[in-house]
Amino acid sequence: MNSPRFFCAEPLSPGTRFELPEAVARHATRVLRLPAGARITLFDGRGGEYPAQIIDISPARVSVSVQARQDVERESPLRLTLVQALQAADKMDYTIQKAVELGVSAIQPVASRRSVVKLAGERQHKREAHWQAVAIAACEQCGRNRVPPVAPVAPLDRWLAGAGPALAGLKLMLAPGAEHSLERLSPATQVTLLVGAEGGLEPGEAQAAAAQGFIPVRLGPRILRTETAGLAALAAIQTLWGDFKGG
Repeated sequence: MNSPRFFCAEPLSPGTRFELPEAVARHATRVLRLPAGARITLFDGRGGEYPAQIIDISPARVSVSVQARQDVERESPLRLTLVQALQAADKMDYTIQKAVELGVSAIQPVASRRSVVKLAGERQHKREAHWQAVAIAACEQCGRNRVPPVAPVAPLDRWLAGAGPALAGLKLMLAPGAEHSLERLSPATQVTLLVGAEGGLEPGEAQAAAAQGFIPVRLGPRILRTETAGLAALAAIQTLWGDFKGG
């Protein structure tokens, strides 16, 4: 994991030579200033990774030689889905980046009644593409070879009505003062975590989530900010049931 890592959307094959995508090539040569002969690691999001070497650099392209696939996986044994209400400013970027580092399998942004940010049309599409790029960059940094999908934004009530009944595994929502804490729950291998925006979920939203089987849980006696709460819960879940336990 010492060599720089880059994501390439096209399927990779050992023994091939190809030109890096423009954005990847620009980052490798202009930001990292990698020379010809530098060794890098490529992954295509389909599992495993490929050692590679830069063999030619020109103003218009960067060519690499791909070596044998390595069956390396750094995925959590848990299937974790983060359902995050839209957050203000750059908090959403931070949450997505750190959630990927913490091992989430998928991220579902939702628009809740207390979400300060309102997205629609082209602005929404650009933010969704940006968030997926944030997830990719987080995978490059943390060593993951499978990129968690960031789903299109959905209204929370509509998402609960559509996806809620079909969700398998343990369904949790963060709620200060809730009766349950994580340590009192039975271990699970599939978890969906719902986190509200600034100010949390409105009572009606919490009731709708509870009707779909979401269990309110608390994280200690303090009230955490939205950008803290979800990440703290993910870390706690990984500690209790996931790969933070070691072994």
